[in-house]
Amino acid sequence: MIAGVLLAAGASRRMGSDKALVRSGGHSFLVNGVRHLWAGCDSVVVVLGSNGAAIRRGAEAEFEKLVKSGGLDLDLRIAQHHGLRGLEAHFLLNPKWRQGMLCSARTGIASALALDPAAVIVLPVDHPKVKALTVASLARVLLEALAACRPRDRAEFSYALIPRHRRRRGHPIAITPALARAVAADRAAADLSDAIRRNARLVSYLDVDDPGVAINRNQGRG
Repeated sequence: MIAGVLLAAGASRRMGSDKALVRSGGHSFLVNGVRHLWAGCDSVVVVLGSNGAAIRRGAEAEFEKLVKSGGLDLDLRIAQHHGLRGLEAHFLLNPKWRQGMLCSARTGIASALALDPAAVIVLPVDHPKVKALTVASLARVLLEALAACRPRDRAEFSYALIPRHRRRRGHPIAITPALARAVAADRAAADLSDAIRRNARLVSYLDVDDPGVAINRNQGRG
């Protein structure tokens, strides 16, 4: 199985409201992020922090409406097409969210690792335009890379796969369990990118037809 991590713990100071609940394409950033990760992930860990209880209530109400209206039927069919078991999400509160995104990433990755995944895909909530196909492609290519390893080397293969659109690197980032463990344990890195550079034995890029990987919606509603 593949686990997703959606980072939604920040205070959203620059947006003036809870970033996770800002709407894009008819749905909140948070719900968009979870649905996109479901295209390649069996289960998604949503890391909350600032105003976490209210954000969770808002997201759960939104998902409830989608279930009742049949709005998740296509998501389920896509997930099943890619061999996933279903749609699952867990909310996790990071009490130390003020320490920054890397702290929340470590918290979410540690929780994802408890699911014993074959890979972990990490997405910041302020990238709501990422295509589901990009997530599915990252999952597929990472699993293919793991399958190419000798069985005795697979557990220690510290590898990251990063999407790239027109030479611009972006999110989400797919990582192997070995790298996920290293990132979760790293207390010296400056940020998530630094933690990956410090601990990955190999970083490669997947060129995608998806401008959303490089669009950070942290600056306004848009």
